[in-house]
Amino acid sequence: MQDDRAPAGPRRPRTALAMGAGVRETVFGAEALERLAGLVNLHEEVVVGPDSVPLADAEVLVTGWGAPPIDDRLLARAPSLRFISHAAGTVKTFVDPSVFGRGVRVSSAADANAVPVAEFTFAAIVFGAKRAFTMAERYRVSGTKRDFSGMPWLGTHGITIGLVGASRIGRRVLALLRGLDADLLVYDPYADPVEIAGLGARIVELDELLTRSHVVSLHAPETPQTVGMLDKERLALLPDGAVVVNTARGALIDHDALVAEVTAGRLDAVLDVTDPEPLPPGHALFGLPNVFVTPHLAGAQGNELARLADSALREVARYCSGAPLRHEIHADELGRIA
Repeated sequence: MQDDRAPAGPRRPRTALAMGAGVRETVFGAEALERLAGLVNLHEEVVVGPDSVPLADAEVLVTGWGAPPIDDRLLARAPSLRFISHAAGTVKTFVDPSVFGRGVRVSSAADANAVPVAEFTFAAIVFGAKRAFTMAERYRVSGTKRDFSGMPWLGTHGITIGLVGASRIGRRVLALLRGLDADLLVYDPYADPVEIAGLGARIVELDELLTRSHVVSLHAPETPQTVGMLDKERLALLPDGAVVVNTARGALIDHDALVAEVTAGRLDAVLDVTDPEPLPPGHALFGLPNVFVTPHLAGAQGNELARLADSALREVARYCSGAPLRHEIHADELGRIA
């Protein structure tokens, strides 16, 4: 294993863990905590709320799922805070913009979390295109082997796959999809066409992407501009038999409109996120053979969590040694990141 201890002479800043009850044990194993203790002067207690432990001398917070809101109230009790290393994906749920105004630097393990999401998405695209979920249910009910009757198309050969959002995850998905014999399209108003071309895809407008794509995979953040972006009118642009894959945020799709399309059998869907989440028992999406719903599990789970701890610890090591951070979040990115 690579030695990520800070080189001789770096500061050992006072550091606290701030996360929900039980998250330390889930994400940070004994080895990871030992590595952290070798980098910093570590508080023994875990911050689970803004008033749980003294923070006056904490320069670094290592955060995780369930972290308390880091806002003016907490900042007032943590005047020494200079760096937050988040051992998970999004920081928008708990880091207030005032943090950046105070000069506190923020880093996220979102890139590490993108790895399993991209893997999951790639599998969902291939299984969706192969009609694996519909065929599994048909096989279970009828016992008939390879009954493809009524399928509009089957497989990935020569299809067009459209990605909505060239995010960290979207870019990783593109890298995986390049191995397929498929045409790749991307819609992202912030993406560089030259960069996307280098990933084997082409930038197009959203409506063109929807009209041309056999599979559409969502990778956009949830913002006022993206909520409901796949509404009734835009879902209607998809060709018959298209597959919608969502591993981003459920609110990007108008679920009433989606239910109508998949119930009619015109579209298929693979959904790891929904709106609401979780779906209520008996929801229409659960009973359809052409819809596969999973409980928001594409992100890091199980042995994948070690990547998050490793990413956060490496950022702490860089901070302690004065090296540039690799995964820093800036205030002007908050409006367009997940």
